Amino acid sequence: VQLQASGGGLVQAGGSLRLSCAASGYTFERSAVGWFRQAPGKARERVSGMHVRDGAIYYTESVQGRFTFSIDNAKKQVYLQMNRLKPEDTAVYYCAVNSKGYLLRLWNHNDADYWGQETLVTVSS
Repeated sequence: VQLQASGGGLVQAGGSLRLSCAASGYTFERSAVGWFRQAPGKARERVSGMHVRDGAIYYTESVQGRFTFSIDNAKKQVYLQMNRLKPEDTAVYYCAVNSKGYLLRLWNHNDADYWGQETLVTVSS
């Protein structure tokens, strides 16, 4: 299983980006999928997570109302639409999967079976 994140880049504060995470050799149907980020010198931070089967979605407070998690299971891709970006959103972002669908474990304990490659988001002020 390979997860490839893409869509990062440089954007001005207030702008938008959409991140994608594509899976090869895997479908998300029974999984919990999450987006995480890590800023320079800081610990990994959860951003958003989804239980694919029941559709429950979590957002960390700092992105609530600005970021939207979505999924296209047929295309084996998940997305993170990021609007009204702020300089503090600058980080490397990556997706992760808990294949058993344990969203709370993924959300609270970073309990993932697969971690994707990162994509860099830089927000200038």
